[in-house]
Amino acid sequence: MNRNQIIEQIQQKKSYLCVGLDTDITKMPKHLQQHPDAVFEFNKQIIDATKDLCVSYKINTAFYEAMGLKGWEDMEKTVNYIPAEHFKIADAKRGDIGNTSSQYAKAFFETLNFDAITVAPYMGEDSIRPFLEYENKWTIVLGLTSNKGAADFEMLKIENGDDRNLRSEYLYEKVLNTVSKWGNQNNLMFVTGATQATEFENIRSIIPDNFLLVPGVGFQGGSLEEVSKHGMNKDCGLLVNASRAIIYASEKEDFADEARSIAHQYQNEMAGYL
Repeated sequence: MNRNQIIEQIQQKKSYLCVGLDTDITKMPKHLQQHPDAVFEFNKQIIDATKDLCVSYKINTAFYEAMGLKGWEDMEKTVNYIPAEHFKIADAKRGDIGNTSSQYAKAFFETLNFDAITVAPYMGEDSIRPFLEYENKWTIVLGLTSNKGAADFEMLKIENGDDRNLRSEYLYEKVLNTVSKWGNQNNLMFVTGATQATEFENIRSIIPDNFLLVPGVGFQGGSLEEVSKHGMNKDCGLLVNASRAIIYASEKEDFADEARSIAHQYQNEMAGYL
């Protein structure tokens, strides 16, 4: 999926919502837990209920990998069920030496039908380059994340430059500045946590044109208003993810209807910001 197609979907649906399919069978409604194909059936109903309100789905692969072969089968069926108009993200946070990353890229871009994958940048350019070589596929690099542990490394001050032009910057700023030169606005996005809204203006000063994948609204407490106010660019430039707040909106048989209701609330608010 290319950039223009993403923008077109945002404009048509007046939404930049990404629904996270972080499906945990123990949190699903009890009437589904004994279903022979419980995870896929749950995902299918969530997708059917929300597909006109969102532009993207994000599958956190850990929830599927934990179930072994059946989990991988559920993930593949889910990806193939998502309509072609939606941007499909593998939240896998991969990143390794070049030949290994090449296999990760093949797994998620060829064997599985994902449009994008999240990656960790800390092994450098050769660990990310294999993902960037795919046409109309996207590499979503961890920038400034929403978890408390972001302070351990991402918010560390480091010195940069030579003796005459020495300046300090956060490590996440170094990542954004460096990685943005490896690709472009048509194949690189960055993960930026909604709980870091105070940094969005600074982030936009570094990467004004790249799309941002923004987790952390909903259960993690991030503000959609603040994210939209400080993170939006001329093309919107945001994919705001909500997972638990939508997919676990109800533990009863009406779970899909309740998921739709919450997704509609997000979409309606987003329409006001566009």
